[in-house]
Amino acid sequence: MADYTIVSVEEVPDFLGDYPGEMHFFTEPLETEQVALTYRRMPPQTGGKGGYGHFHKTQEELVFVFSGTLQFKIGDEVIEVGPKHAVRFAPSAVRSIWNDSDEDAHILIVSTRIDNVRDDVEMVEGFWPE
Repeated sequence: MADYTIVSVEEVPDFLGDYPGEMHFFTEPLETEQVALTYRRMPPQTGGKGGYGHFHKTQEELVFVFSGTLQFKIGDEVIEVGPKHAVRFAPSAVRSIWNDSDEDAHILIVSTRIDNVRDDVEMVEGFWPE
């Protein structure tokens, strides 16, 4: 492996498919060994409200809001977070994010790299009813 890797968002597949917005997992393309990195663009009225939340068995997450204002539901609490703010989630914190504004929001998610995220995540259906 080289001492550095450079990857543009255009080179990383959009995980969301037909769902509005974008979500790009940079971990594999960057060949990271310790850190997971995800970029997400959330258009208005998108996210987990009206549906699911999730938590992790071991993985701590940091979410940095670059632009826009988002609602974060953490347990029973809903908070608004604006640009240039970061939120830390302990693995056990059940959470979901929703864009209730009229503009796109851009976030960066940073966490510990683990080989199989699907084995670490637990979905919580009906976590954030409308």
